[in-house]
Amino acid sequence: FSTQTKGLNPEILDKKEIIERLQEHFDIVQNRNKVTNLYFYGAGCGTDRMKIWLSQIFQNYFSNAIIDVKEDTYAAVYATTAKGEKAIVSILGTGSNCSYFDGKELHQKVQSLGYIIMDDCSGNVFGKELIRKYYFNKMPKELAEVFEKEYDVDQKDIKSKLYKEANPNAYLATYAKFLIQHKETEFCRKIIFKGMRSFVKNYIMQYDNYKEVPVHFIGSIAFYLKDELEIMLNKYEIKLAFNPDFPFFIK
Repeated sequence: FSTQTKGLNPEILDKKEIIERLQEHFDIVQNRNKVTNLYFYGAGCGTDRMKIWLSQIFQNYFSNAIIDVKEDTYAAVYATTAKGEKAIVSILGTGSNCSYFDGKELHQKVQSLGYIIMDDCSGNVFGKELIRKYYFNKMPKELAEVFEKEYDVDQKDIKSKLYKEANPNAYLATYAKFLIQHKETEFCRKIIFKGMRSFVKNYIMQYDNYKEVPVHFIGSIAFYLKDELEIMLNKYEIKLAFNPDFPFFIK
């Protein structure tokens, strides 16, 4: 069977919340003792401490399973690269990440400090920027009127979502849809290219061979803004990867 849970980021959720999110799905509950192997690739799993902590929770819940927890970048690598391919693999979705894969092992130059400080060019950073522009009266009037109709901009509701409810990063990322829908406007294009330039300089250019190896992308932001991403990468002479088995960037 196929099912989908809410996010299970160990950096954000405690043990009780993780178990509750698993318990919400009848199929998982009914079959948890039948599971023999569990492979989990997730945000927040970049440190040994978080991997071990989450593995222990899964081991207690799926008592008969062999548990393998890795950071989400490994899933991106497996999904985009050919066997043994050397490449830089980036994630641009709710959050962002960038790693170098030497064909066997993953190498990370930048350790993420989470959505508050990092996550350049991600959905949550774009969402944060839109809210800031709106509240600082920097959003063009015509766009601001549309923004007000499409989103709840009441300050009390926004504060509640950000500071009192779970997954504020996912909440912020919902605003990125507005940026994508209006990406032809000068206002939105400036935000988009500023974010992409920051990602290239702060993440991709950390690797000395960034012009020599292909760069793969995965994630909703990369997909919906692929044309803009290609423009930015060309500017820095970066080779955008194309894998025929995963035709992510077909024009």
